[in-house]
Amino acid sequence: MSAEPAPLRVTFPLRPIAAKAGLRRRVELPQYLPARMLNEFTYCPRVFFYEWVEGVFAHSDDTVEGALRHETLGEKAEALPPAEASGGERIHARSVSLSSDRYGLTAVIDLVEGQGGTVSPVDYKHGGPMERDGGLEAWPTDRAQVCVQALILRDHGYTCDEAVVYYNRTKQRVRVPITDELVDATLAGVEQARRVAASGVIPPPLVDSPKCVRCSLAGICLPDETRALLDGLREDGSDGLQQLALFGNEAPAAGRTAEIDVRRLVPAGDDLRPLYVTGYGFSVGKSGGVLQIKEKGALVREARLNDVSQLNVFGSASVTSGAVQALAELERPIAYFTMGGWFYGMTTGLGLKNVFLRREQFRRADDDAFCLRIASAIVASKIRNQRTLLQRNHVEPPARALDALKRLAAQALEAGALDSLLGIEGTAAHHYFGHFGGMLKVDDGEEPPAFDFTRRSRRPPRDPVNALLSLGYSLLVRDLTIVCHAIGFDPFLGFYHQPRFGRPALALDLMEGFRPLIVDSAVLFAINTAMVTPGDFVRAGESVALTARGRKRFLQAYEQRMDAQVTHPLFGYRVSYRRVLEIQARLLARVVSGELPAYPGFETR
Repeated sequence: MSAEPAPLRVTFPLRPIAAKAGLRRRVELPQYLPARMLNEFTYCPRVFFYEWVEGVFAHSDDTVEGALRHETLGEKAEALPPAEASGGERIHARSVSLSSDRYGLTAVIDLVEGQGGTVSPVDYKHGGPMERDGGLEAWPTDRAQVCVQALILRDHGYTCDEAVVYYNRTKQRVRVPITDELVDATLAGVEQARRVAASGVIPPPLVDSPKCVRCSLAGICLPDETRALLDGLREDGSDGLQQLALFGNEAPAAGRTAEIDVRRLVPAGDDLRPLYVTGYGFSVGKSGGVLQIKEKGALVREARLNDVSQLNVFGSASVTSGAVQALAELERPIAYFTMGGWFYGMTTGLGLKNVFLRREQFRRADDDAFCLRIASAIVASKIRNQRTLLQRNHVEPPARALDALKRLAAQALEAGALDSLLGIEGTAAHHYFGHFGGMLKVDDGEEPPAFDFTRRSRRPPRDPVNALLSLGYSLLVRDLTIVCHAIGFDPFLGFYHQPRFGRPALALDLMEGFRPLIVDSAVLFAINTAMVTPGDFVRAGESVALTARGRKRFLQAYEQRMDAQVTHPLFGYRVSYRRVLEIQARLLARVVSGELPAYPGFETR
């Protein structure tokens, strides 16, 4: 096991938040508990809950290798003779699937070996055995799993007094005696696992555990991040609200911050990359494990399926059924845009397995007080980020506008209704976009300047800057719609944006705070560095649109911004903006499910 990364000392601001207890979910459990799930429960009850109750899973290098090894074993499956018919013959049966009605257990046993009616299950593991007192032992998780296998074999009439765990990394077989003590402990674990699953309440994350470092679900579970926010809760006796604090019984001084230790367990970035197909006459097909982009039948580009995170199609480009099926199987979405950049749909695999989250999402959306709390945090973060962008990039930061934005951000947290919040957001947008032109630092020699910006116009965009902003916001909506699907949210039901046919309201909710940080920043970069120039735009009546060359260059600027790494203000580690979107959406899911009491917006300094 690799060395555990040192924790970071990070801070986050103190804010009042409303607390709510974790929500209980009605759960209908499968009749049989798989032996592998008891392994997971022994390792971490939270991981067990994710996988068995919510159907959530993610691969790591270890799990991929294990899956390939078990797939190979499955191809060599051999029949296991009934115990009463085995006689004295040697038994060597691979990939044996058995279940026990008596215990309500099921297992796929890698290998059953023995003689006559006496057998031993053999389970193959990726790593190495546990060292104790100068000897080697199977890990507790593995002992529980092979004990289940032994109990199932006994229930089928075999004598099974010993199991074997084969550790692939060290090429060693470790024998596990099936003692009465191990059987009692295993059956107690089975009963406890069933109780946890039936409770419908996800167990808390482990505390500073080395298990989290190599867990494939660490980026989904967010153990340290969740613990950090939960441990920062302090009851405020004056009004029943809670505050994020870590000062014991002391009331925090104004402006003081709380310090938390958080390890970065999530990957900093994503190895997969979006694939864009723009223009007329293009088609996307599949050959083996490769996507092929053709123009009028001639191959122009190839991309490995395993390297593509999503396929984006602009205009009339076509996608073959083979490519659609391959991408759907890998849960890689296909996003569709008009040639002008309007995001109007997507194709994806089944996804959306987490019905529990969606059920709570719909219930919470009918709670006006809950919606207002979420919306207030989102709008306040958006306004603060707009203010930060002006401070960083304006040639002469406007003091009056900065003061107004600071005041409006505070008012957003105190808003008493969504209508009031909409007014506050609109006023902030007036101040922000009224000075947006001061962040454009290119002199194109034209009169008026090609990149002159006076106000926000959307449908249609009436100048090059608005054309870039509109395309950028469409791209960000797409990315957050994909994130919502991946987590289990319904992207069309939000808490701030109200339901409207065809509008991904929740994706728009999550997008608000990231508009200035991702899209507006990408637009400023593209213009100020001459990545896009006045020649990259065409005018049709009152509408301005990008040329194919301009669209390609702005897509590059947008993806560069998404890949840029930033320090997370709450947790202190550096991750890409692409990863930040997922982290923030998962934190919102914690709030919706009742595990966290408030949504912490993302704000840069």
